[in-house]
Amino acid sequence: MFTKKILIPVFLFSCLSAFSQISFGDSKKINDNWKFNLQDTPEAQNTSYDDSKWQSVNVPHDWSIKGQLSPTLAACTGFLPGGIAWYRKSINVPQSKSGEKVYLYFEGVYNRSEVFINGHSLGKRPNGYISFAYDATQYVKYGAENTISVRVDHSQSADSRWYTGSGIYRNVWLVYSNPVHIAQWGVYAYPEVNKGNGTLNVEVEVENNSKAKSALTVINELISKDGKSVAKATSKIDVAGNQNGKIAAKMNIKNPELWDLEHPNLYQLKTTVLKDGKEIDKTVTQTGFRNFTFDPNNGFALNGKWMKMKGVCLHHDAGVLGSAVPREVWKTRLKTLKEIGVNAIRTSHNPQAPDFYELCDELGLLVLNEAYDEWEFPKRKWLEGWNYGTPGFEGSFDIFANWGEKDLEDFVRRDRNHLSVFAWSIGNEVDYPNDPYSHPVLDKGKDGFGQATYGGYKKDAPDAMRLGAIAKRLVAAVKKYDKSRPTTAGLAGVAMSNETEYPGSLDITGYNYTESKYQSDHEKYPNRVIFGSENVHDMGPWLAVKNNKHIFGQFLWTGIDYLGESGRWPSRGFYSGLVDFAGVIKPRGYFRQSLWSDKPMAYLGTYPLKNEKEVSKDAWSIWNYDQGQKIRVVCYTNAAKARLELNGKVVGETKVYDEKTGIIYWDIPFASGKLEAIGLDANDKEVSRYAISSTQQPVELTIADKNITIAKVKGVAKIMVQVKDQNGLPVMLSDNEVTCTINGAGTLLGLEAGNNSDMTDYTDNVQRVFNGHIAAYIQANGNSTEPIKVTFTSQWLKPVEVTINVK
Repeated sequence: MFTKKILIPVFLFSCLSAFSQISFGDSKKINDNWKFNLQDTPEAQNTSYDDSKWQSVNVPHDWSIKGQLSPTLAACTGFLPGGIAWYRKSINVPQSKSGEKVYLYFEGVYNRSEVFINGHSLGKRPNGYISFAYDATQYVKYGAENTISVRVDHSQSADSRWYTGSGIYRNVWLVYSNPVHIAQWGVYAYPEVNKGNGTLNVEVEVENNSKAKSALTVINELISKDGKSVAKATSKIDVAGNQNGKIAAKMNIKNPELWDLEHPNLYQLKTTVLKDGKEIDKTVTQTGFRNFTFDPNNGFALNGKWMKMKGVCLHHDAGVLGSAVPREVWKTRLKTLKEIGVNAIRTSHNPQAPDFYELCDELGLLVLNEAYDEWEFPKRKWLEGWNYGTPGFEGSFDIFANWGEKDLEDFVRRDRNHLSVFAWSIGNEVDYPNDPYSHPVLDKGKDGFGQATYGGYKKDAPDAMRLGAIAKRLVAAVKKYDKSRPTTAGLAGVAMSNETEYPGSLDITGYNYTESKYQSDHEKYPNRVIFGSENVHDMGPWLAVKNNKHIFGQFLWTGIDYLGESGRWPSRGFYSGLVDFAGVIKPRGYFRQSLWSDKPMAYLGTYPLKNEKEVSKDAWSIWNYDQGQKIRVVCYTNAAKARLELNGKVVGETKVYDEKTGIIYWDIPFASGKLEAIGLDANDKEVSRYAISSTQQPVELTIADKNITIAKVKGVAKIMVQVKDQNGLPVMLSDNEVTCTINGAGTLLGLEAGNNSDMTDYTDNVQRVFNGHIAAYIQANGNSTEPIKVTFTSQWLKPVEVTINVK
């Protein structure tokens, strides 16, 4: 039970990739050599069906991102198509596996999928974000080829407010196991930490699929990062035939190394099941010790240290890659966000891929793990442009009654052992006023509503009082499998929801764009733990966190640009990220770095002076204007002061950091050359410096990092190409068309420049640069260790070539 001061000692783990995320048996990826057909072909479930003319693909695979962008499609999903498609794959199950169980585990299929093996349906899973497994044993042909067929129905293409992607867009695993094995997601661990000593409480659920009772031994062993065994527990259990059994064990450790944001110390927990002295199953998981404290007056503490969460919201796509995002790409993106000063991620508004959580564990990032954007009724889905025109009402609401709690339970069981996850969110903006719920309080004005309310009280709309009962059911589903973390939600209509039981059913309460209620609600509900679950990039919302001890953090909308929620054509997506589609830090990213990072930094941006009151957080590093033109130069820095120099001469006097705006600025006439901002401490000592220069015409393509090595098996390299002038300076204003050519066993996944209004094909090998850069994603084909040569050419520019080493 959570009280006014909530202490949550957490010791959790995520399964190592070698054992797959399912956490039992002998598992291997079966991502390669699938057949794909983008049309509904019901006979494709049959083993005898001829798929020889189908397209050959590897999964993860997102067919929407390869579709034709069109203004006739829905803006909410980035003007890209959905549809119905089939996947097929043949696998050989050796005769030697007879007697073992055979499972198929899918990390995610968007959406409304049905899986068949040898013509027999194994089941349907409508939620496109939830991982699931099927027992295929009874239909398997041992010592022969077996046909897997998967139908994916995304015919409701505008079923989300953002880009979802379509298809088998996450990993697929084939799992062999003994009939007696650890249950799916069946290991759960949490610690008690007291005066530097830790007790790891471990639960292991074992599934007996045989008819006979099994006498088992379950061994749990904790391994430190240097490979030493630091604790061990042995448990005995008898599990009746066709039943599940569970053991509980305690493992004591002195002075464990704690996991925190700067030192994400990890352990391994090895779980082994023995029968008659022989090993029949095992799994290995990563873990670490840490404490959470949530307090309505003091906010949040990690390991007893009070801190602010500097968070961002993230959707699951990566521009040209769509929703099938390789692990290497997510790692680069998360490291970039951490460089900016981000320490927490909100998975808006759905579960991410397992790789994502593992990376947050390893990098030291907190995760607010969110499940739903709508419950029993649909929200508006903008078809012609964000908040424009007549909305549509497709969605996932129709599956909520039958699947809402089941999906949430599986969501929690899959992710409860990730060290990075600090809370479970059961919904985002499901209380959006009049979208769909309404309440008489809406007739009392707009105080407490940070977004549109779509008018006053509508008596024919769904009653907002329903929210409390639903929230209680969902919270109970979470608590069934994890009591170690708080539950939460992102409230869009706080003033309306406060009239219901909804906020009271949560352990901590997220406020979306409603900073105006932080203080008054703190006084009215003194036991409520409040944070900003979704916020704009302005200084005010951050100061509301920084200056109020009881508000423990904020989550900006958004961390990285994402597809969907597009404006009117031409617009690929929502463009408010700290980082663009290509993974490049935007000006507002540097502005946020000046607020959030502890490392000394400075940044310069410019724009023509038109409005004396405009002090922008979105100024680009460009120094090319007309001679004498009045230019506003802005500096984002965490230094106490800054001055401005042009060609080594002071053109902007030393100014003190502005606590209200976070920006120092000067208005000067343009003159070409090198413009520099020098950050100074309180004693006028230089602590940071940033320079931009006037550039000439572009003359060459360059690659900063040519020392690239990727794994032979589907390793991915991101190559950033920059346009430069004769002096080697990056030409931000260039928009040259670049062609990418590959020689060797590699595949171009796509070119991504980050331009939100360029609606051309990003998946081919020709694309225009944007802000002087473009990223290329190259994947190894897995059949050679020979180097891959990649060449970039552009008319009138000197080309560049890079060799990717494959190991």
